[in-house]
Amino acid sequence: MTENFKCVSLQRKPGEKYPLDFLGEASAERVHSFHKSFDAYSPTPLRELQGLAGQLGLKSFYLKDESYRFGLNAFKVLGGSYAIGQYIANRLGEDIFALPYRRMISDEVRARLGEITFVTATDGNHGRGVAWTANQLHQRSVVLMPKGSAPERLHNIQAEGADASITDLNYDEAVRLANQMAEENGWVMVQDTAWEGYTDIPTWIMQGYTTMAYEAHQQLELIGEKPTHIFLQAGVGSLAGAVCGFFSSLYGEERPIITIVEPNQADCLYRTAEAGDGKLRFVTGDMDTIMAGLACGEPCTIGWNVLRDWADNFVSCPDYVAAKGMRTLGNPAGEDSRVVSGESGAVTTGLVAALMGDPELRWLKEKLKLDESSRVLCFSTEGDTDKENYRQIVWDGKYPSFH
Repeated sequence: MTENFKCVSLQRKPGEKYPLDFLGEASAERVHSFHKSFDAYSPTPLRELQGLAGQLGLKSFYLKDESYRFGLNAFKVLGGSYAIGQYIANRLGEDIFALPYRRMISDEVRARLGEITFVTATDGNHGRGVAWTANQLHQRSVVLMPKGSAPERLHNIQAEGADASITDLNYDEAVRLANQMAEENGWVMVQDTAWEGYTDIPTWIMQGYTTMAYEAHQQLELIGEKPTHIFLQAGVGSLAGAVCGFFSSLYGEERPIITIVEPNQADCLYRTAEAGDGKLRFVTGDMDTIMAGLACGEPCTIGWNVLRDWADNFVSCPDYVAAKGMRTLGNPAGEDSRVVSGESGAVTTGLVAALMGDPELRWLKEKLKLDESSRVLCFSTEGDTDKENYRQIVWDGKYPSFH
């Protein structure tokens, strides 16, 4: 069943590439300062999993654990909060950095803004972040979820005061419906999928995600470490584009080998890279994958522009890879910290573990240049945001590998 693993590698070519200033260190430092103004802010931990590295035959393995982000169990709030903050700053005609959290939630600012409704489509984590931010600002939010969304994720969004519901649509159809509702009602669409005429907010969301990369870089610098490989999971490609853009801007041609990872059932970036003709490829239908946060069939144009010029590899893999990652992180080796990582958060760890441990995947391991000298960085982008499914996978062995 190794045929379920597919990979496209892009050559690093000299010459003009998509500009990265908006994701670079100077920009990320400013975004980070905005997030630091929140009462709930603290940097999420960077786990050094030396026991896992030893078992897999790597020099080192680092994992950024986003389950601690603002108490919301996922990284997504970074993008939604910064985009909403930037939107409000623009409405007020002020610089966002004159609007720290405490001033943004003030009666003075609310009186100037009036009532705003923010609308979005989500599998759970992004919508919860938007709802949380709107709630903090005493504003309204409407959240649409695709069919098959976990009830727990819906309830978590509703607990933040959102008008949230599960639709009978797939993710991309839910995005279109949310946009239609925004246009009809004068609401503000907060989505990380960009299209013609809708680029500002997706750009701000991507910039919001750079706080995570900026923190990871600072934490690695403290121990004098630079990764040789970075693995990034992708849905529409906004997170992947943001982190790829940050580290590519930071290191230039000396950047780590960057690999983008998607589920087989929603691998729109892999298909776009494979086609290689400059046209985006969409995945339609139900996109039946356990990686709900990655079940997106239409690439973000801005994210793709970054990945096209700065990422090295695009991998499409089966669902059991995510399950393997969840079990690996939940059952630590040696003195490693235990990490509770959800389906979308664990797929990159699962891929690295599969490549280093399965002789049948040696071809892919060699293609990605993984060996005993590799220093790997991954991002666990969510905790157990669907606790029932987490237990079924980690406790009951749901989604075993083919071995």
